[in-house]
Amino acid sequence: MDWFWLILYLLVFGAIAGYLARLLVPGPDPMGFFATVLLGIVGSFIGGFLGYLIFNEDLGQGAIQPSGIIGSIIGAIIALLIWRAIGGRRRTVP
Repeated sequence: MDWFWLILYLLVFGAIAGYLARLLVPGPDPMGFFATVLLGIVGSFIGGFLGYLIFNEDLGQGAIQPSGIIGSIIGAIIALLIWRAIGGRRRTVP
């Protein structure tokens, strides 16, 4: 039963963080719902890692850990900007 709540938590917070990151970063991002959720989940782990580096709080989990909603949004924005920088958007050829 614990896995059910963990997966539900990741999906809900991933959707919220991914959507808010896409809302806060200007420009078109042709992503579907599942890509947005994945963006938020990746952002949560990026935010957890940054929180670990900045505050050096181990909490018994180590450096790779999920973060709260603020850290998830910040991490999702970073992940979205990295995605754009490496050419994640499809370019149309005239």
